[in-house]
Amino acid sequence: MNITQWLEWFDEKVWGLPMIFIIIGLGLYLSIRLKGLQLRRLPLAMRYMLANEEDGEGEISSFGALCTSLSATIGTGNIVGVATAICVGGPGALFWMWLAALVGMCTKFAEGVLAIKYRVFTENGKALGGPFYYIQKGMGEKYKWLAKLFAFFACLAGLLGIGTITQITGITTGFQGLFDKELTYSFDLFGMKTGWITVIVGLVVTASVAFVLIGGVKRIASVSEKMIPAMVVMYIALCLFVILFNIKAIPSAFAEIFSSAFGLKATTGGAIGAMFVAMQKGVARGIFSNEAGLGSAPIAAAAAKTNEPVRQGLVSMTAVFIDTIIVCTMTGLSIVLTGAWKVEGLQGSAVTIYAFQNALPINHVLAGFLLILCLALFAYSTILGWNYYAERCLAYLTNNNEKASKIFRYCWIAAVFVGPYLTVSQVWTLADIFNGLMAFPNLLALAVLSPVVIMESKSFFNRLSHDGFNTIVEPKVDEVNDIEISTPLEEGAID
Repeated sequence: MNITQWLEWFDEKVWGLPMIFIIIGLGLYLSIRLKGLQLRRLPLAMRYMLANEEDGEGEISSFGALCTSLSATIGTGNIVGVATAICVGGPGALFWMWLAALVGMCTKFAEGVLAIKYRVFTENGKALGGPFYYIQKGMGEKYKWLAKLFAFFACLAGLLGIGTITQITGITTGFQGLFDKELTYSFDLFGMKTGWITVIVGLVVTASVAFVLIGGVKRIASVSEKMIPAMVVMYIALCLFVILFNIKAIPSAFAEIFSSAFGLKATTGGAIGAMFVAMQKGVARGIFSNEAGLGSAPIAAAAAKTNEPVRQGLVSMTAVFIDTIIVCTMTGLSIVLTGAWKVEGLQGSAVTIYAFQNALPINHVLAGFLLILCLALFAYSTILGWNYYAERCLAYLTNNNEKASKIFRYCWIAAVFVGPYLTVSQVWTLADIFNGLMAFPNLLALAVLSPVVIMESKSFFNRLSHDGFNTIVEPKVDEVNDIEISTPLEEGAID
């Protein structure tokens, strides 16, 4: 067994059915305990998303924190991942993706609550939080090793794969394939033929990344606040045009999605197997897309200007709704409506490109360019968002050492620079493995600290019913002291 085969074997073990069932099971448990909060409180969450909290502590607005989180989650998975899931698992994979998102909203809510409750502030006013702090402070100091393990795996996942090399390669490969697929304008680099378009696009993206990252989290949030809404609206608009020009096929498309989800069109004896494949691919892709349970989003949520953990939890859960229920659904419907998933020989982004080119009443090259542009913006935003995650993890590991952060930032830029010229098959597998490994400590912490999330929620909504949307205040000290919270691991470990 060579290194590639070993990595693929290990990846299958990390991201096997046990991991999927744990993530879905935890989300379902939280949904029941919180009485369907993701549906009942979604309108309120949308209002909080756009209404900044007055006098809240933090570095960036709640909307800025949400956009920073979305910049990492809305990426190539929303285009490539959805296409792969439908091609392998059939249209029914989209149904199971919706189910994963529905329970994942409660998981993201819990992550946002704990991120604010257990965050800390440095001497220069930076807000630090995420799984590493709610593991250490919530579960107790003796579990600090688990917190460090999460931070270590998150740094590796970002720097060696999902945050740099894979994203820049997706951008340069897309433009190269669209404008010079035959490598007419190219040169030899280390014995490999490299297109000039790859070089030019790679340099432009690297320079853009460097400009934003050197400015720190506030510049990342500022860019994200402007870019994320624009790119999501542009992509949804294109998908809506695809749907509009195939509007007569919508009823049959939904019928195909639901029948495929339960294997109703499979041959006799194969229904259960077909349903199982659709479930596995849909749930896995949904989790990869919205990152509910992985522990990445609460790192961004901790920087939000708020004094209310539950308020930020509500804002955080809207990320899953936007990422999966809206963006992934748009991609999935475009693919199912046009039958692109049935075309032999197509895979990944080529499936979505086919759907756009054959549905939009414009030139095929222009249709392909618009999709590649969306893919490039998605990938670029992921580079910025994951850098923020990785740097916060490094700050925890190095006790907020500014020199280490600066060196790490330049290493990140260097990885983006060399990424287009590397073979990324093993890098993608490594990134998947590190994602899975960082999820285990976070899921354990969410399970142990779920009583804290439930208690915080009850307290907040009780005060909300008395004080109203804009006038909610901090609980009095004696009210907090009357609440006894403990965990199965360490009595008194929760502040």
